[in-house]
Amino acid sequence: MSATPPLPPEDAVGAWVPHGRFQLDPSASGVLDGLRFAAKDLFDVADHVTGAGNPAWLASHAPARAHSPAVAAMLDAGATLVGKTVTDELAYSIHGDNLHYGAPHNTRAPDRVTGGSSSGSAAAVAAGLCDVALGTDTGGSTRVPASYCGLWGLRTTHGRIPAQGLVPLSPMFDTATWLARDADVFARVAPVLLGAEPERNWEGALLLADTQEEADAAFLPLIDGVAAAVAALGIPVQGARAPESSLETWRQTYITVSAWDAWRTHGDWITRQRPAFAPAVESRWRAAAAIGADVAAQADALRERLRAALRAQLGETRLAILPSASSAALRRDAQPDTVDQARMRTFRMTSLAGIAGLPQVSIPFLGADGLPYGVSIMGPAGSDQALIRLACELGRRLGALGTAAPTNRNEAMAQ
Repeated sequence: MSATPPLPPEDAVGAWVPHGRFQLDPSASGVLDGLRFAAKDLFDVADHVTGAGNPAWLASHAPARAHSPAVAAMLDAGATLVGKTVTDELAYSIHGDNLHYGAPHNTRAPDRVTGGSSSGSAAAVAAGLCDVALGTDTGGSTRVPASYCGLWGLRTTHGRIPAQGLVPLSPMFDTATWLARDADVFARVAPVLLGAEPERNWEGALLLADTQEEADAAFLPLIDGVAAAVAALGIPVQGARAPESSLETWRQTYITVSAWDAWRTHGDWITRQRPAFAPAVESRWRAAAAIGADVAAQADALRERLRAALRAQLGETRLAILPSASSAALRRDAQPDTVDQARMRTFRMTSLAGIAGLPQVSIPFLGADGLPYGVSIMGPAGSDQALIRLACELGRRLGALGTAAPTNRNEAMAQ
């Protein structure tokens, strides 16, 4: 370890946790030589305590004995770790505000939040403090910040990246992820963290109308553009809706099962330590603790049915097109009711990939209102790298943020 504090020289965006200001040099040379990366403060780094966004967790845990697999893979591929980033408390929020460490700043939309829970990772990448940052996604914790901050981001296939050395929220849904400002950098990380993957020929795409109904109107021309670009590549596009049930049923199922899973994961620690949580996070933990075994079992049976239905709808060669979030980034002074409504609408779309364990890549665009918006493509389990390749091609064709040939409007945003 080479100590060059403080790293970076300034943290005007509040991206770093106080105990995460250190640097680790690469352990080998590889495809990521010269890249700087950050790790969300859920990933273990050897000889450092993982804080999980809560001082009580930091105080009650010992330093990690080894790097998490994702951190080790990045170092082995030549990247330099430049610090650990703020996460919403125990990752139990998609807003991007931490009672103890603050709300990182969104340099792509300065009066608005970053989204969470990978808030510090998104802020650091958007501000150019690092080239790429590790995050997690349970119910949208990378897809939402990617959309809010105009970044490339994804949810990986559940279980694709090993979860060892990663503080969980809900192991049934947790995935390790990454965000990048530049599409080429985003793609360079893929083989390092995902490993090999068979080639895949896309035979169709589904334009999910019900997800568009949950999104603000500013998304619609961007979604139409992605659909047209997919069709121009020779992939037939057809309208569809999420299978089996309404999006509200998908949301409720996700909320119930993930909360029950989160409480069985952390309930003993919370009961024993009685940590201080922000009111919204505290409310979620109280609700999670109250979920009975019968209710959880019924919701989990529905989860299995929904999972099978969406996987069958996509098969092995179809993808889906949908918004990455329900709105642009919320204002930093948004009222609690506004935050709650945005969370509810967003979960109606992010729960699809979460319940089905599927990969989803968010492509960043600049809307007509000058704000970032993410449009996603979601694919079959194990299609992560194929989705990334397709997303990058679509981004280049459409002038997405972080591509080599942006439109004038997006180029201005990327500067």
